[in-house]
Amino acid sequence: MNYQNIITIEPDKRSGKPCIRGMRITVADILEYLASGMNMDEILSDFPDLTREDIQACLAFAADRERHSLIHLAKPYETAA
Repeated sequence: MNYQNIITIEPDKRSGKPCIRGMRITVADILEYLASGMNMDEILSDFPDLTREDIQACLAFAADRERHSLIHLAKPYETAA
């Protein structure tokens, strides 16, 4: 999923945390709701400005960030050839 048009980072909004479409709802907020057991329909009911695509973008963003953090963590342990 291409989340670049959905996830925004603005230094003056929510301390520069990744947000959804310039709103004050962060990717971390959505991930915490999902981790606490809320499903997509419950989140959409509580936040009618959100879409399923917004929530999927949060998941894609988090997966991409995790993938990149694992690459960075692995580099110090690589051996020189």
